[in-house]
Amino acid sequence: MGSVKDLEILEAPTDFGTGIGRFIFSDRYSVFDWGEMPDHIPEKGKAICLTTSYFFEQLESLGIKTHYIGIVKNGVARKLSEISLPSNTMEFKMVRVIKPSSDGITYNYELFKSLKSNFLIPLEVIYRNSLPSGSSLLKRLQSGEAKPEDFGLDYIPQPDTKLSRPVLDFSTKLEITDRYLKENEAMEISGLNGEEFSKLKSIAFFLNGIISQKANTLGLYNEDGKFEFAMDEQRNLMVVDAVGTLDECRFTYEGVPFSKEIMRIFYRNTPWYQEVEKAKREDRINWKKLVSQSPPALPPEWKNLVSDIYKSYANEVTGVKFFETKPLKEVLNQLKHILN
Repeated sequence: MGSVKDLEILEAPTDFGTGIGRFIFSDRYSVFDWGEMPDHIPEKGKAICLTTSYFFEQLESLGIKTHYIGIVKNGVARKLSEISLPSNTMEFKMVRVIKPSSDGITYNYELFKSLKSNFLIPLEVIYRNSLPSGSSLLKRLQSGEAKPEDFGLDYIPQPDTKLSRPVLDFSTKLEITDRYLKENEAMEISGLNGEEFSKLKSIAFFLNGIISQKANTLGLYNEDGKFEFAMDEQRNLMVVDAVGTLDECRFTYEGVPFSKEIMRIFYRNTPWYQEVEKAKREDRINWKKLVSQSPPALPPEWKNLVSDIYKSYANEVTGVKFFETKPLKEVLNQLKHILN
């Protein structure tokens, strides 16, 4: 299906009803829209599956609709409380994924205005509680590509500014390369009416609060993250894909990144990354063809640490020791050491 997880279709969705699918979360990882990187992170897939299952179950208990059915063990979808060993497979209600038409340069979303139900909303909804130095929004504000007033700000924040209130940012989901959108553009391509789009934003803010509260109990700060949404067969909004994981969220511990961001930190210091950035500036859609070199593999100490980060986070979030790994505090101290 993609660079970090695979899809198994048990029952295909139709124009009128959801199907049943399974995500098999792999140990692969991706950074900077490259796709699959050269090595794997041991047991990352199981850790991601456990973590997102926990958050989906929390949301369902609070009355938020999701596509989650259960975590698969021995071929059967179960709740987290019913398993004792980790699994990398999650069963979910599957909607139609309808891609916008394209002439190779631009995309046309007119079709989404006619869809009645049971479709993936073609947006990534990004919440931001702060603007760390690596934030794409901070870069866009500094370059003038984005305006502070678009986000309810009357100034351009300095790096690592914690915002007085969260803001939402939007990007495309189904294009070759993510493209940031103004809020009115996001609503225009979403296929939603004004009331539905307002509800989507309200749910996103609520989810941000749930994840931030959990992170705080672990000593982590929730910098930013992303959500995806779909319309079910009754045209109800539901949260889909994965939620609250280290791939979807950027956490920090005393200012030190605790998430997938540490892999981005490593790769930002490589010639490969410099070539990627140059290629994206030259051709937003076909940039990968302009990159002549391949990304290097992570050094063993980085790979092992990243594995411990995913596993210890899953243990702490779920409250169950699914993995024999270092305690979160020990992993955090090791992380601070390797980054200093």
